[in-house]
Amino acid sequence: MEYVRLGSTDLMVSRTAFGALPIQRVTDFDAAGKILRSAYEGGINFFDTARMYSDSEEKLGLAFSEFRKDVIIATKTGARTGADLREQLETSLRNLQTDYVDLYQLHNPSFVPVPGGEDGLYDALAEARAAGKVRHFGITNHSRVLATEALESGNYESIQFPLSYLSGPDDEAFAIACEKAGVGFIAMKALSGGLITNARAAFAWLRRFEGVVPIWGIQRPEELEEILSLEADEPDLDEALMGTIERDRVELAGAFCRGCGYCLPCPAGIPIQNANRMRELLRRSPPAQWLTDEWAGLMARIDDCTKCGACGTRCPYDLKPWETLPANYAEWKEVKRSFAG
Repeated sequence: MEYVRLGSTDLMVSRTAFGALPIQRVTDFDAAGKILRSAYEGGINFFDTARMYSDSEEKLGLAFSEFRKDVIIATKTGARTGADLREQLETSLRNLQTDYVDLYQLHNPSFVPVPGGEDGLYDALAEARAAGKVRHFGITNHSRVLATEALESGNYESIQFPLSYLSGPDDEAFAIACEKAGVGFIAMKALSGGLITNARAAFAWLRRFEGVVPIWGIQRPEELEEILSLEADEPDLDEALMGTIERDRVELAGAFCRGCGYCLPCPAGIPIQNANRMRELLRRSPPAQWLTDEWAGLMARIDDCTKCGACGTRCPYDLKPWETLPANYAEWKEVKRSFAG
């Protein structure tokens, strides 16, 4: 396992990090703990979770309580005031069975908190660090404008931002700028929300950035085995893998839904983040999981779309999701038939 310093912090993290959002879907705590400990035994020491990921923090707490000092835990707060942040931090500490968080991150805020701000968020972070409850703090965002503002402020030790081989040159330049500034860059959406299906190509492409630490969302033992095997035998970004990357870039060129879900909730109950990219999901992932009666019912809600535009106001990528949904349920059924047949 390769370890790198996260920005200018004293955190030496595994260059392969464990994204613990999917672990909330493992309903059995023992099974979840086994996956987490297997990751640690495989050399991963950096685990990223969040207060909003239901019971993910609790699972990490149970898995690592006996060797807490041997792992580096990052979690996030969706607080919008200093008072809320203090409350959420205490909840995270209880869930994680610890008295400190290695990296505490503001979770996709709609603005960049500053010292002395009326919201009190930054001052609460500084207070928590001074008290030893937080060793380092950073910010996560899907907006490059806000992420750039955070970088230029010099107030944050790490920035978590989407980066994959589907990213544009401006996103790549931003990652490099973070490295030059000594700010840790944590790459989310390394597989672009599931649209990238070649983990080997994704892994090799990201390894070009020495200061970037990707978090790989893991919920199954076979997913962990795959990422550990790539770490053990790092693939070269050869002509074959570049061919895969270029084909994906052509197929998925232009604005596309990353599946982040920030467009929700939809007043009509449409599962926008998956409905909006259903064509790609059917082509690029095992289709059986989408060809169910449950998903038929969910996709039928497309006909209830009023084009109110609420989803567009929340999209961090400035998309207009109501314009790119399958035109109606009948269109989706045609797509479904072509795959089911």
